[in-house]
Amino acid sequence: MKALKKRILSACCGAHILHDGYTDLLYVMFPIWQMAFGLSLADVGSLKTLYSGAMASLQVPSSMLSERIGEKRLLLFGTLIAAVGFLLSGWTTGFLGLAACLVLSGIGASVQHPLSSSLTSHAFEGPELRGALSTYNFSGDIGKVLLPSLCAALLAIWDWHAVTSVMGLLGLIAVMLLALVLPKTKIAINAKVQSDKPSSDKSKNAVGSNFLNLGFISLSSIAVIDSATRMGFLTLLPFLLISKGATVTQVGFALSLTFAGGAAGKFVCGFIAARFGVIKTTLITEIATTILMGLTLPLSVDVVMLMLPLVGVALNGTSSGLYGTVPELVPQHMRSRAFGVFYTLTIGAGAISPLVYGFAGDRLGVSNAIALIAVSVLLTLPLTLGLKKAFED
Repeated sequence: MKALKKRILSACCGAHILHDGYTDLLYVMFPIWQMAFGLSLADVGSLKTLYSGAMASLQVPSSMLSERIGEKRLLLFGTLIAAVGFLLSGWTTGFLGLAACLVLSGIGASVQHPLSSSLTSHAFEGPELRGALSTYNFSGDIGKVLLPSLCAALLAIWDWHAVTSVMGLLGLIAVMLLALVLPKTKIAINAKVQSDKPSSDKSKNAVGSNFLNLGFISLSSIAVIDSATRMGFLTLLPFLLISKGATVTQVGFALSLTFAGGAAGKFVCGFIAARFGVIKTTLITEIATTILMGLTLPLSVDVVMLMLPLVGVALNGTSSGLYGTVPELVPQHMRSRAFGVFYTLTIGAGAISPLVYGFAGDRLGVSNAIALIAVSVLLTLPLTLGLKKAFED
């Protein structure tokens, strides 16, 4: 059983590496596509919105469909579709064709978060669960470092058509590996014991059949703002660096530094949240995010590059604690749907914000738009009061 649990976690982490890598290599490609197709910042934001919007819209349907056809089968099919979308994007010659390919990839990517989270939460219970989810969340940040770095390196020797095609081929290889590693049927540790009691003694709100309680709503609201500000900042960051004199290769390296910091932040903050609580962790990371975002504006490109790992720590640290808290606030048998709703909201917010902040960047300038993003992070602070009340109740 222990070996089977490791196989499930390894497969879920592998899927997370690929899908999060796909999502974040887009930030490396945005300046390339802007020059290739003569796009405005709003157009660039619309590409991110199309991809993330397609991904967000099918989170709940994916989790519900998996109950009928099986989580493994749907995860493999979605990963295949995502890979095909990137493979086809290498053959596009216009903006509309590229947008269609990103929508296709976004549809395929919609299955990964709810199904991998559900598979992990079915396989682990008790003290192991938060650590398993933290490991799963951390793995996504490995993909955010590896694939954008690989993409930036390949852009130095190949054109973008070839690079995106190679990314698609990597996805096809990943599908074959996942098919081998994932067991044919999911496992549920202590399912009979856990079905009649909440997943954590910390939250009585998890009792019952409805997961839309005060704690879950407060948690999701914080995650929505956190996701919107993170995606908006990452979309505009390459253009801020270019305005300071950075090259495309330097932009790719800068994003890798940010994602590396994010990986460390997500991994560490997940365990910090387990020890000190998600509320204190959220307050610290969100305030730090506002300060560090603001500091990227007046400083030179070299200093900003040195800062970016810290920016990544603050930027991604919050999300790990938030994701790991979902099982504490919902009934065990409702986790798949709860994760589907949670990811729909967070990814949906991350889908809309690049378009909104892209328009702001066109009209106010990139620096002013980033300043606006930094201030909006602070909206999460009063929402922690609702989460605190939920835990007290």
